[in-house]
Amino acid sequence: MKIEGVPFFVADWAKVEPTEHPGETGKAIWRTIEAGNIRVRKVEYTPGYRADHWCSRGHVLLVLEGELTTELKDGRTFTLPAGTSYQVADGAEPHLSSTQAGATLFIVD
Repeated sequence: MKIEGVPFFVADWAKVEPTEHPGETGKAIWRTIEAGNIRVRKVEYTPGYRADHWCSRGHVLLVLEGELTTELKDGRTFTLPAGTSYQVADGAEPHLSSTQAGATLFIVD
């Protein structure tokens, strides 16, 4: 990732307007800042959330709270508790997120 056109700024996530995104089950609540060529998000998944699509976008993702399950299209599954992260390149490995009890994430893409 090459970050370009992003001036220094401090994000107060409580002041960023949330948007809701329904999943196959549950919902994702995004607080999004777009700057230069990056998107930075604080995302909350409700308990029982399961994404409604395979994602091929590259991300750096950190689990802040809860536990996230990430499935790769090749069948591998990873459980990420709070304090763990993953990174994947654009188009590299389609992935799908879900959570049983809910999770809060910090994502840069």
